[in-house]
Amino acid sequence: MPLTFADPSAPSLPLHVVDKAALAAWRETLPAPAQAWLAGSGFAAGLGEICLIPGAEGALAGAVIGYGDAAARARGRFWLAKAAETLPAGAWHLEANLLPEEKEEAALGWLLAGYRFGRYRAATSAPGAMLKAPEGVDAARLEVIANAEALTRDLINTPASDLGPQELEAAFAGLAARFNAEVTVIRGQELLAQNLPMIHAVGRASPREPRLLEMRWGTEGPRLTLVGKGVCFDTGGLDLKPASGMGLMKKDMGGAATVMGLAQMIMGLGLKLRLRVLVPAVENAVAGNALRPQDILTSRKGLTVEVNNTDAEGRLILGDALALADEEAPDCLICMATLTGSARVALGPDLPPFYTDDEALAAAIAAGAARARDPLWRMPFWTPYDPLIEPGIADLDNAPAGSMAGSITAALFLRRFVTETPRFVHFDLYGWQPVAAPGRPKGAAAQGARALLAALPDILGAEVSKP
Repeated sequence: MPLTFADPSAPSLPLHVVDKAALAAWRETLPAPAQAWLAGSGFAAGLGEICLIPGAEGALAGAVIGYGDAAARARGRFWLAKAAETLPAGAWHLEANLLPEEKEEAALGWLLAGYRFGRYRAATSAPGAMLKAPEGVDAARLEVIANAEALTRDLINTPASDLGPQELEAAFAGLAARFNAEVTVIRGQELLAQNLPMIHAVGRASPREPRLLEMRWGTEGPRLTLVGKGVCFDTGGLDLKPASGMGLMKKDMGGAATVMGLAQMIMGLGLKLRLRVLVPAVENAVAGNALRPQDILTSRKGLTVEVNNTDAEGRLILGDALALADEEAPDCLICMATLTGSARVALGPDLPPFYTDDEALAAAIAAGAARARDPLWRMPFWTPYDPLIEPGIADLDNAPAGSMAGSITAALFLRRFVTETPRFVHFDLYGWQPVAAPGRPKGAAAQGARALLAALPDILGAEVSKP
């Protein structure tokens, strides 16, 4: 079901937003019965705290949600999402003195709270409360963003039994068809003929053919290329994962799902740019023809790679895809992947790292992340660690020995495949929400796309935001 705001002409009830400091003064503006009700309920305006307000005849007259204090707000985001999940059905409008960016966050959080993954079970708790878009908020833009994020969540939430490379290709083609984008697909043995050997090597053991998906959209403006890791399931290959490590591997195509969501935002908003999306889609399986430890692959770039762990497969398929993207030297090249557990150890599930050598690009992304309430953290392409990915027998090692700096060495590995494009950034995503939070149910999580969307005018020029 699409995520939308309420009809602006529909009758609606007020949802007051009150912070702790203003609670006493605001309460005195209410009729005496409502004041008594609030006092009796113990409402203290804590962040996200909700209380219904009765009218004179006992009918519902509205509700109030606490805005807490500055310290509480700094520790969370999408505080209004709780109201979307708990208020009675019907249309609501905000009665609040909020800054424009606060209104936008509140409205987006409400939309995101409406997401439900209902493919295998009918949703039993879908919110019935709908919000009228607050004054000054670009409702159409937020609806595009929320529904694109829902696409990302749907793809990651779908198990590998129903989302292998072929099904990911179908979703990719369906997205392209909605916006009249062009799609090209290279499958199976044709990957070798088209000089994409590492994508083939990782996916050849699965009966579900490996493939490279490509989408092109837009005829004018700067060139933006998105590359997303599409490992539809990762057993680890012959370096088989234990059960505890395999349990969430349906989400190993989270990079692909994220770039598809970002592409939907870009196309849905009609941004003025030339978009290219590349997704190497594979299943890392176990069979007699599987990639072996210490095999040496010759990549599209001509670099040789010693495979010291078949479970470090994502950087292999991305290496070929990035080399292909780099040949066109786009104005900006963005790589998104659920790549390493090391990133989670360093920063946890909510804060994906990104890597770039371009200071202006890094500043634009950081600013976009803050505006979009889509947190990210810059990590370094630490060149002194380059020797760790040089095994001696080949140009590169896909899995350096030891457990230190794993996210950094993976990023350094990918950087070797980008030599013609100065503006390159790599995101090491988690793509999963382990504990439910406002606007983010437990399960698939979209990370980084909203930050990048907000940053694109600074990265590529303000004209891209004008369709």
